[in-house]
Amino acid sequence: MSSSPLRLKRASGWFAAGREVQHAALLLSDGAFKLFVWLCLHAERGSGTLAISIAELARPLHKSPTEIAHHWDELTQAGACCCVGPGRIGIQDRFWPYEREPTDCARQALSAYIAEVRRMFLYPACVHSSFSAADEKIATEWNLRGVSLQQVERAIRLGTVRKYLSLLNNTGGTPITTLHYFAQLVAEVEHTQVSDSYWTYLAYKLRDFERQWQHLNSRTRSRIPETSETK
Repeated sequence: MSSSPLRLKRASGWFAAGREVQHAALLLSDGAFKLFVWLCLHAERGSGTLAISIAELARPLHKSPTEIAHHWDELTQAGACCCVGPGRIGIQDRFWPYEREPTDCARQALSAYIAEVRRMFLYPACVHSSFSAADEKIATEWNLRGVSLQQVERAIRLGTVRKYLSLLNNTGGTPITTLHYFAQLVAEVEHTQVSDSYWTYLAYKLRDFERQWQHLNSRTRSRIPETSETK
């Protein structure tokens, strides 16, 4: 006996609850997940965003503004949602099952993000790279995941300090050639709870180690005898 095809009772007002929603269900508390589902049901399918303030969410969900604010904090910390502009909320890409329709504004924002990641990546002297297409892909993925430029900066700062320590202690070694070198460090920074003064101190140590490494390199090069061509 063949079964009849399933049909929706209503052609509109539904949402594709697939792997992304299942991930959110396992990650979020009940209250935060309820808020997440409500946002998904009302977000524009093409952009994954909707125009609403946090305070306005209290009434339809029958929650107090304090409860909504608490659940919203959980959503942002989990990387499920973010504010994409004044009075506008967005679902992060890994929690949104639909292909997004790129807008001029989104393309410009992504281009600016990639350019800043490129600048930060190529700045340290121990990085020897041309910022390849693979590097640009990684930067794009970070942007879609909601990784802030501050997190990227801190990951690069942490990674280059560790690289300089290795180069100085081992007298040699290879430079950093790909943005992928910092991929795990981005995740590490996301879960590291330290004060801002630590990152300021790390920036100071980075400059100090870089000077030491450049000085060591110049001394090493000066000891290499020049070879003359014999005829």
